[in-house]
Amino acid sequence: MTRFLMILLAVLVLSLACGGEKQEADVPKTVQPAPPGSIRVRHILISYAGADRATSTRTKEEAKELAEELDKRARDGEDFAGLATAYSDCPTAENGGDLGFFKKGRMVKPFEDAAFALEPGQISDVVETKFGFHVIKRTQ
Repeated sequence: MTRFLMILLAVLVLSLACGGEKQEADVPKTVQPAPPGSIRVRHILISYAGADRATSTRTKEEAKELAEELDKRARDGEDFAGLATAYSDCPTAENGGDLGFFKKGRMVKPFEDAAFALEPGQISDVVETKFGFHVIKRTQ
Protein backbone atom coordinates (compact mmCIF):
# COMPACT_ATOMS: atom_id res chain seq x y z
CA MET A 1 0.00 0.00 0.00
CA THR A 2 1.45 3.37 -0.86
CA ARG A 3 2.48 5.87 1.78
CA PHE A 4 -0.21 8.23 0.48
CA LEU A 5 -2.93 5.63 1.03
CA MET A 6 -1.58 4.82 4.50
CA ILE A 7 -1.76 8.48 5.47
CA LEU A 8 -5.17 8.93 3.87
CA LEU A 9 -6.52 5.92 5.77
CA ALA A 10 -5.06 7.22 9.04
CA VAL A 11 -6.76 10.58 8.45
CA LEU A 12 -10.10 8.88 7.96
CA VAL A 13 -9.58 6.43 10.77
CA LEU A 14 -11.55 7.91 13.62
CA SER A 15 -13.78 10.15 11.56
CA LEU A 16 -14.94 7.02 9.76
CA ALA A 17 -14.34 4.74 12.74
CA CYS A 18 -10.95 3.48 11.53
CA GLY A 19 -8.82 2.31 8.58
CA GLY A 20 -5.28 1.00 8.06
CA GLU A 21 -2.88 -1.35 6.38
CA LYS A 22 -2.33 -5.07 6.94
CA GLN A 23 0.46 -6.11 9.27
CA GLU A 24 0.71 -9.59 10.77
CA ALA A 25 3.13 -9.03 13.64
CA ASP A 26 2.93 -6.53 16.47
CA VAL A 27 6.01 -4.82 15.02
CA PRO A 28 6.01 -4.11 11.28
CA LYS A 29 8.11 -6.58 9.26
CA THR A 30 9.93 -3.70 7.61
CA VAL A 31 10.49 -0.73 9.86
CA GLN A 32 9.77 2.37 7.82
CA PRO A 33 11.22 5.66 8.95
CA ALA A 34 8.54 7.85 10.46
CA PRO A 35 7.72 10.93 8.40
CA PRO A 36 8.74 14.07 10.35
CA GLY A 37 6.24 14.79 13.13
CA SER A 38 4.44 11.47 12.62
CA ILE A 39 3.91 8.48 14.88
CA ARG A 40 2.53 5.01 14.25
CA VAL A 41 0.15 3.18 16.55
CA ARG A 42 -2.05 0.15 16.88
CA HIS A 43 -5.30 0.39 18.76
CA ILE A 44 -8.22 -1.60 20.04
CA LEU A 45 -11.64 0.06 19.80
CA ILE A 46 -14.43 -1.20 22.02
CA SER A 47 -17.64 0.51 20.96
CA TYR A 48 -21.05 0.51 22.60
CA ALA A 49 -24.65 1.18 21.66
CA GLY A 50 -24.98 4.93 21.14
CA ALA A 51 -21.34 5.66 20.26
CA ASP A 52 -20.69 7.27 16.87
CA ARG A 53 -20.89 4.74 14.02
CA ALA A 54 -21.19 1.86 16.47
CA THR A 55 -22.96 -1.35 15.58
CA SER A 56 -22.31 -2.89 19.00
CA THR A 57 -25.15 -3.71 21.35
CA ARG A 58 -23.02 -3.71 24.51
CA THR A 59 -23.62 -1.02 27.12
CA LYS A 60 -21.14 1.76 27.78
CA GLU A 61 -20.28 0.14 31.11
CA GLU A 62 -19.67 -3.26 29.46
CA ALA A 63 -17.47 -1.61 26.83
CA LYS A 64 -15.38 0.20 29.43
CA GLU A 65 -14.97 -2.99 31.46
CA LEU A 66 -13.82 -4.94 28.38
CA ALA A 67 -11.42 -2.17 27.36
CA GLU A 68 -9.91 -2.14 30.86
CA GLU A 69 -9.50 -5.92 30.77
CA LEU A 70 -7.78 -5.76 27.36
CA ASP A 71 -5.54 -2.92 28.56
CA LYS A 72 -4.42 -5.08 31.49
CA ARG A 73 -3.83 -8.10 29.26
CA ALA A 74 -1.74 -6.02 26.84
CA ARG A 75 0.30 -4.54 29.70
CA ASP A 76 0.83 -8.06 31.07
CA GLY A 77 2.53 -8.94 27.79
CA GLU A 78 -0.20 -10.48 25.67
CA ASP A 79 0.28 -9.86 21.95
CA PHE A 80 -1.34 -6.48 21.21
CA ALA A 81 -1.98 -7.20 17.54
CA GLY A 82 -3.63 -10.49 18.50
CA LEU A 83 -5.88 -8.76 21.03
CA ALA A 84 -6.84 -6.13 18.44
CA THR A 85 -7.63 -8.81 15.87
CA ALA A 86 -9.76 -10.75 18.32
CA TYR A 87 -11.62 -7.93 20.08
CA SER A 88 -11.50 -4.57 18.30
CA ASP A 89 -14.68 -3.19 16.77
CA CYS A 90 -12.61 -1.17 14.30
CA PRO A 91 -12.09 -2.38 10.72
CA THR A 92 -8.33 -2.23 11.46
CA ALA A 93 -8.83 -5.33 13.63
CA GLU A 94 -7.97 -7.47 10.61
CA ASN A 95 -4.61 -5.66 10.52
CA GLY A 96 -3.87 -6.02 14.21
CA GLY A 97 -5.21 -2.51 14.84
CA ASP A 98 -2.45 -0.80 12.80
CA LEU A 99 -3.38 2.78 11.94
CA GLY A 100 -0.21 3.58 10.03
CA PHE A 101 1.60 6.90 10.41
CA PHE A 102 -0.23 10.11 11.29
CA LYS A 103 0.57 13.62 12.45
CA LYS A 104 -1.08 15.84 15.04
CA GLY A 105 -4.42 17.20 13.93
CA ARG A 106 -5.52 13.99 12.19
CA MET A 107 -7.32 12.17 15.01
CA VAL A 108 -9.94 13.15 17.54
CA LYS A 109 -8.28 15.07 20.37
CA PRO A 110 -8.46 12.54 23.26
CA PHE A 111 -7.02 9.81 21.01
CA GLU A 112 -4.34 12.11 19.60
CA ASP A 113 -3.30 13.42 23.03
CA ALA A 114 -2.92 9.89 24.40
CA ALA A 115 -1.09 8.57 21.34
CA PHE A 116 1.43 11.42 21.17
CA ALA A 117 2.12 11.14 24.93
CA LEU A 118 3.39 7.57 24.46
CA GLU A 119 6.94 6.46 23.72
CA PRO A 120 7.42 3.62 21.21
CA GLY A 121 6.38 0.36 22.84
CA GLN A 122 4.20 2.00 25.50
CA ILE A 123 0.50 1.23 25.97
CA SER A 124 -2.02 3.89 26.97
CA ASP A 125 -4.59 3.81 29.70
CA VAL A 126 -8.12 3.37 28.35
CA VAL A 127 -9.07 6.44 26.29
CA GLU A 128 -12.69 7.45 25.66
CA THR A 129 -13.73 9.14 22.42
CA LYS A 130 -17.08 9.59 20.69
CA PHE A 131 -16.42 6.21 18.99
CA GLY A 132 -16.00 4.24 22.22
CA PHE A 133 -13.07 3.15 24.37
CA HIS A 134 -9.57 2.70 22.96
CA VAL A 135 -6.39 1.01 24.08
CA ILE A 136 -3.45 2.42 22.13
CA LYS A 137 0.05 1.07 21.61
CA ARG A 138 2.66 3.28 19.99
CA THR A 139 4.81 1.25 17.63
CA GLN A 140 6.96 4.04 16.11
